[in-house]
Amino acid sequence: MNYFVYTRKSEEDEDRQVMSLQSQQDEVSKLVDRIGGINIIERFEEAKSAKALGRPVFNKMLDRIEQGEADGIIAWHPDRLARNSMDGGRIVYLLDQGKLKDLKFCTYTFENTSEGKMMLSIIFAQSKYYVDNLSTNVKRGLRNKVKNGVHPNLAPIGYRNCKDTQTVVPDGDHFAAVQRMLRLMLTGQYSIGALHRLVRDEWGYTTPIRKTRGGKPLSKSALHRLLSNPFYAGNLVFKGELYSGTHQPMISQAEFDQLQAVLRKDHQPRPKKRAFLYGGVFKCGVCGLSVTAEHKRNRWGSHYTYYHCTRVHRSP
Repeated sequence: MNYFVYTRKSEEDEDRQVMSLQSQQDEVSKLVDRIGGINIIERFEEAKSAKALGRPVFNKMLDRIEQGEADGIIAWHPDRLARNSMDGGRIVYLLDQGKLKDLKFCTYTFENTSEGKMMLSIIFAQSKYYVDNLSTNVKRGLRNKVKNGVHPNLAPIGYRNCKDTQTVVPDGDHFAAVQRMLRLMLTGQYSIGALHRLVRDEWGYTTPIRKTRGGKPLSKSALHRLLSNPFYAGNLVFKGELYSGTHQPMISQAEFDQLQAVLRKDHQPRPKKRAFLYGGVFKCGVCGLSVTAEHKRNRWGSHYTYYHCTRVHRSP
């Protein structure tokens, strides 16, 4: 009988204690050697959560089983195959159709009988319950953290997460740099663009390095988000609601409100220098774009208004 080997590890919280991919492969190899007579066609590895649909490697493997390339699957545990009802149901359905004839696990014994499929369905259901229950507990923990004024996620620029105290603390030079950006914008003498050029070109500021990201200049959009973040005034935003934080603020609430007024003023549209009576009223008969206008002067010195399409149409 031909088998596929499938190993999976998620980078999400529920699988942090699960064996690594290599450890799973080692356990599978021991199982194969102990049983004997197993022909392994291919080994599949995937680093993706099984609590939701959309695992490309897993789906490819099942598609190939439907095409008759293998008769069975070997995995470390049933929850490596499925932690949602759709993927678990697909495996059971392949067993019902006879396209999947056997499943072997290092930590569970499966028999392709009505009782075996029922027990497998129960194992899949237990795996789904575990993920759902863990998600509920995590969300409850996050809500409690926020209510106690503790930031539950990765700290914004200028702060860092302290593992020892499970709090957010100032991040040295980054704290001072961000506070200076806020103060400069508060003066009303800088636009977003001008402040961004100052921070990027004159300061040479780069974002803090965190694992696989950081160490790059702060983008203009990131600067705007930074200036709009109430975290720097000592508050937390969680699920659209505002909470008081316990971290050290960079500016006061009154200064933050003043800063938002400066940002709104910076984004107000500039008043038009000229207004044309029919500008924007008509559409071009060729391309459908709006008709605009401009003031012209002919060779005799007379002024007139010239209406034309916003796109330049050239004669063939």
